[in-house]
Amino acid sequence: MMRPRLNVTELQAKASWVRQQVLEMITSAGHGHIGGSLSAVEILVALYQGGLLSHDPRQPDWEQRDRFIMSKGHAAEVLYAVLADEGFFDVELLQTYGKSGSRLGGHVDHHLPGIEVSTGSLGHGLGLAAGLALAAKLDNKDFLTVALMGDGECYEGSVWESAMFGAHHQLGRLVAIIDRNQQITLDYTEAANQLEPFTDKWKAFGWDVIELDGHSFEEISQAWSHVREHTTNMPVVLIANTIKGKGISFMEGDLNWHHNVPKGEQLEVAIRELATDG
Repeated sequence: MMRPRLNVTELQAKASWVRQQVLEMITSAGHGHIGGSLSAVEILVALYQGGLLSHDPRQPDWEQRDRFIMSKGHAAEVLYAVLADEGFFDVELLQTYGKSGSRLGGHVDHHLPGIEVSTGSLGHGLGLAAGLALAAKLDNKDFLTVALMGDGECYEGSVWESAMFGAHHQLGRLVAIIDRNQQITLDYTEAANQLEPFTDKWKAFGWDVIELDGHSFEEISQAWSHVREHTTNMPVVLIANTIKGKGISFMEGDLNWHHNVPKGEQLEVAIRELATDG
């Protein structure tokens, strides 16, 4: 079912809470992909708490749900926080993240309610989504199949094979979202292996392309209205321009925060900034 939509102020408060949970999980566990989790917060909050995805936490396997695949599965912390807040599992489970015996590991796991497939080996999510979308089309199902990828993930050839597949089979209910934070593990995307002209590449592969501010709830919502209302058979890709480490000033755009843990004074600053933002 479609969840009630929160207004922008409420969504911003949710985003602040999610960022705090991400920070707490990673500092408590002593590891995690903090930069790429923080860059995807508004996207995930808009999809779930913003009511853009059709889903029901009381029935995780509801047949009419939209299928969401977290292809950048190493950013598990942000999805865990959002799903817990939605009621797919107890929020207290977040406190166990990354610890011995926990159900919450460093990459998303399909054994958890609300998670369709286990991911983390980059380049696979869009192919999985395309397969699900084709199956839905053959079965005359109308749900969306959505894959969230990182931009560095788009170095993978399997992404472009899947892009060709989606366009060839006219999968108009297939949606790719790209967290375009312009960074990979140790470098910037355009320095390591240039992706630009990124928009033109997706258009050339036969996709309907929308570029937006991935931290703007207004722009995400507007783009999603197009996703819901478009009547062509072209799959849709949303290129969401984001900032890695968004919300914590010393992390924003800094390559050191792909996989790192703040300690001491840095942690105090991070806690203070996120508390002020909320």
